[in-house]
Formats: sequence, C-alpha cells, structure tokens
Amino acid sequence: MLKINIQDVLFWMDAIRQSDDRYRTLESFWKGQINSKVWLIEQLKKLPRAHSMDILICGGWYGVMATLLFNSDLYVNRITSIDIDSKCENTANTMNKQYEIAGRFRAVTQDMMTYKDYGGYDMIINTVCEHLTTEQYNEWLNLIPKDKIIVLQSNDYVIPEHVNPMKDLNQFVSQSKLYPIVEPSELQTEKYKRFMIVGKKQ
Repeated sequence: MLKINIQDVLFWMDAIRQSDDRYRTLESFWKGQINSKVWLIEQLKKLPRAHSMDILICGGWYGVMATLLFNSDLYVNRITSIDIDSKCENTANTMNKQYEIAGRFRAVTQDMMTYKDYGGYDMIINTVCEHLTTEQYNEWLNLIPKDKIIVLQSNDYVIPEHVNPMKDLNQFVSQSKLYPIVEPSELQTEKYKRFMIVGKKQ
C-alpha cells in the first residue's frame, strides 16, 4: 500500500487553500484520479530496477502524480511536470514543495506538442491521451527518442473534452504504436475504464 509523507499532505493542503480555483484543484484528488495514478505506479514496479530515473510528466496538471511517484518505492531522481494550463504551475510546485526545494521537482507551463527536451529523461508519462487527436498523438510520439520508456493512459469516457476516447484496450494498444514492455492492462473505475501501456517506440 502506498503511504504518503505527512509533509506532502500538508503541502497539498497549502496548495488547495492558495489555489484560485479550489474546486478544480480538488478534482485532482477524485477517487478515479488517485486510483489511476496508484495503478500506474503498481504497473511500473514490474519494470527492472536499473537506476534512478529522471521522469517527464506530460499534462501533469496539479502535480499529484509527481508526489505519488516520490512517495513510492520506485527509483525516482527528479521529475519535471509540464502542462499547457498556466494556472497549474504554481499549484504543482506547492504540492511538491519539499522536492522543489531539493531541486528534484519543477512544474513548467509548456505545451507537450512543442516541448524540446524529451531526450533529457529516462521515462515519459502521458496520462491524458484522450485529450489528443490521433494526428496530435502521432506528432507528439515523433518528438520522443526511441530508447525512452513511455507510459500512456487513456479511457473510454465519452465527454466533450475527450476528443479521442478509446473503445477498448486493444484499440489503445494498436493506436499507441509502442511495443509493450509491461503487459497492457485496464482498470475499471466508477464511471469509465482506464487503459494503460508501458512500452517503447517500435
């Protein structure tokens, strides 16, 4: 079971109190959001533990994924969290304040489609694939060097902001254009199924 450092919980509370949109910030703690992130960490434990990883999170939102990774027993060196929404940066840095102070975390306002430093990381995490059209996803994937571990999540939840929900896990695997290094899997949440692939470019 994942245990959270009490200092991180206190910084989470600071981030919520200081947020310009507290309700939106609290959405990042919904049961489906947290369960999906914990599930991601459990899947990553199946990878060989070679060395401490530098991780880039695309669409990192308010930085909760980063905090959970730092609290896991995975070998995490540093994490950069990028999001196109400028309102996320300060909140994410507050959520991960002790790691920011230690030089292990930074949140950056950046579009993943124009980010230039994918080569500087061992692992790239993108849990917002449902927000990318197929064309955008292919363009994004072309930015990533072949030797990187790529972690993807999508879902079958049909709402207007999800421009590319998946029908099932098989469709997601096919469209990902990755060869899996961990068995692709799915997670049933209260409202939708979430799909996950850990792999490398073919």
